[in-house]
Amino acid sequence: MSERVRFPGAEAELAGRIDHPQGPPRGWALFAHCFTCGKDLAAARRIADALAQRGFGVLRFDFTGLGQSEGEFADTTFSSNVADLVAAADFLRREHAAPKVLIGHSLGGAAVLAAAQAIEEVRAVATIGAPFQPAHLTHLIESQAPELREAGQAEVKLGPRSFTLRAGFLTDLEEQNQPERIAALQRALLILHAPADEIVPVDEARKIYQAARHPKSFVSLDDADHLLSRRADAEYAAEVIATWSARYLPELPGPAPEEQGVVRVEGGPAGFANAVVAGKHLLRADEPRSVGGTDTGPAPYDFLLAGLGACTSMTLRMYADRKGWPLEGVSVRLRHEKIHAEDCADCETKSGRLDRIERELVLRGPLDQEQRERLLEIADRCPVHRTLEGEIRVETRLSE
Repeated sequence: MSERVRFPGAEAELAGRIDHPQGPPRGWALFAHCFTCGKDLAAARRIADALAQRGFGVLRFDFTGLGQSEGEFADTTFSSNVADLVAAADFLRREHAAPKVLIGHSLGGAAVLAAAQAIEEVRAVATIGAPFQPAHLTHLIESQAPELREAGQAEVKLGPRSFTLRAGFLTDLEEQNQPERIAALQRALLILHAPADEIVPVDEARKIYQAARHPKSFVSLDDADHLLSRRADAEYAAEVIATWSARYLPELPGPAPEEQGVVRVEGGPAGFANAVVAGKHLLRADEPRSVGGTDTGPAPYDFLLAGLGACTSMTLRMYADRKGWPLEGVSVRLRHEKIHAEDCADCETKSGRLDRIERELVLRGPLDQEQRERLLEIADRCPVHRTLEGEIRVETRLSE
């Protein structure tokens, strides 16, 4: 679910959008877009959506004077963008929870590095295609820089659009002591950068990495462009950020004592994606894109097969350990399909269609043939197997 919000920024009211996960958030992230971009840039939208699908709540917003936010862009500076980020964190803190993760794209990456110290709850910072020094931006406007300094302001063309900048913008960029900020970050840092980035060279990532203290990580975005224009590149970046940052977030609270053994599934207002909460574990369930889903998690029958496969492997391990047999590993491959009852010679049902699960075992280790045959028999004794082949009643009721 995506929700439009407005909140006070450092100088003007800002327009934002919150992407909510289905189920309790594993944590809140604040996303800062690239220079002159906006919250609805394809990369920002896709990264926020992918993070929400992986359990994060994400706030992205337009900086002052951009998109749907109020104020004059010409009056903004890098420092005012940092102040807007802190204001956005204050808004999240009031309405939901303070952000634990800051994510910045391009100049937004430099901004989150500068803002991190002012948001005490932040535990992890991720940059995407970010410059080492904010002043790196001046190379994009170097042809207009003399006019900007002499006249006090100038129209600057960036891509297909023109923006009014004032001389104070350049002065503010040049006054930023980014190396000192990075060295004093005291947060986990993830640097994502494409080696072929033509806007911000990958050497900028090297400088950030060398200036930072541990824990720090670098991930190459291979052949992605600066704006992560391809959906696959944006989703890959989001997946890496979600996986990496999870280790720096508090664990999700487990179920109340009376709910031990209960699995909760939370569906949203649209689509097939669901959050699955099993104890302290947060999983995803969905359907493939081919049938209208978004493919953010296994399908329901995949979970069914996974349960049977895991139970089979655990049962064989327990039996082999008890016998002292040299079972070094188990692989279980499963497939579910619907078949005509008449095609099943040993089934009691003789008409219509029924479910068939094919299970293939690979037993690793120096087992003799008798041991292998016995483990094949034991596979049918796993509790989930017995449940599936036994009489099952599913009782459903409405609850407040």
